[in-house]
Amino acid sequence: MLGTGEDGVLMTETGLEVPMPDGMSAYFNYYWLRDNCPTSFDFETRERVFDVFGLDTGPKAQSAVITGGHLEIVWQGTDHVTRMPLAFLQEYATPGQREDTANLVKTPWYSDHYSNLTRISNAELTADQQALKAWVHAMLTDGVALLTGLPDTDEALFETARMLGHVRPSYFGHSFEVKTHIKPTNLAFTSKALPLHTDLPSEDFAPGVQFLHCRANSVEGGDSLFVDGLAVAEDFRALYPDDFKLLVETDIPYYCEHDTFDMRARQRVIELDESGNISGVTISQHHSDVSDLPQRLLDRYYPAFCRFGRMMRDKKYMMRFRLNAGECIVFDNHRIVHGRAAYSATSGERHLRGCYIDRGEMRSTYRVLAGTGRFQ
Repeated sequence: MLGTGEDGVLMTETGLEVPMPDGMSAYFNYYWLRDNCPTSFDFETRERVFDVFGLDTGPKAQSAVITGGHLEIVWQGTDHVTRMPLAFLQEYATPGQREDTANLVKTPWYSDHYSNLTRISNAELTADQQALKAWVHAMLTDGVALLTGLPDTDEALFETARMLGHVRPSYFGHSFEVKTHIKPTNLAFTSKALPLHTDLPSEDFAPGVQFLHCRANSVEGGDSLFVDGLAVAEDFRALYPDDFKLLVETDIPYYCEHDTFDMRARQRVIELDESGNISGVTISQHHSDVSDLPQRLLDRYYPAFCRFGRMMRDKKYMMRFRLNAGECIVFDNHRIVHGRAAYSATSGERHLRGCYIDRGEMRSTYRVLAGTGRFQ
């Protein structure tokens, strides 16, 4: 221990004990203080430019005082002075992740949600930043939103997706056409019923956000089926905690194989974040590979998995609606489980154009719109 200044800053061998604006005292490591000196960041690129690896010896304070709402440190063996705002130090006075404005509380929804869907016109999105923010807010809380008035053009989908992030290619390319194909590579490209699923679990990192722009829909049938996987998983945890634990902890194989691709990956049906909150679901029976799990484990796994799958089909959760020409349904592919009723391919035309972006870019967009970055 090196001593205490008149303003209460205590210098120790490894760091400083600093009086905080809230009246408490907090400890800060010397390396951390030097590494996060305001001069350590380039304010044009907003990147760290200080080279902590270049220090020959561990940093130590020669003196440390509080002046003008700042902690001022003169460093031993150098003429460098750090002036760090106490307000900044207060944010890191207790351990924990930096507050994230994009970490919004997710709101479970049920079969009656269609009338409550956030609906925003394409004209509003292109003219009003607040409308864009409202859209992303709905995506972060509800996991789904409906956009209206999109032009009947190929580029309209990409222009819309780029409002949230960069279009992320899959093994289908940058976009895909959901209509009846002569040689289909996916059930979605037929007029058959499409079981409830999340997209592309056979990719190592399945796409985060899906866009489906309806270009035409005059067929008989073909209703869209949407389920909030979060709502189902929360109820499943409450009713069947042992089954829930099994679906959280078990990796299962997925595949998608055709003439020009052979995709394989392992996923967990229910995903948790670091706090134990449900962050998503991944499920797709038509892309489920032959299970290679131990047969004795399957004695327990299959009943739990089937119970969860049947629960998703319950009318309590199933939102059923018709997607109309000019509408674009946008949803979190790690939360919203979707499918489609069968339709008559000869009764009219049905054409959806789709693409993906990543969830991280969507959250980034919200933080920018909320103006909560470190360099604001």
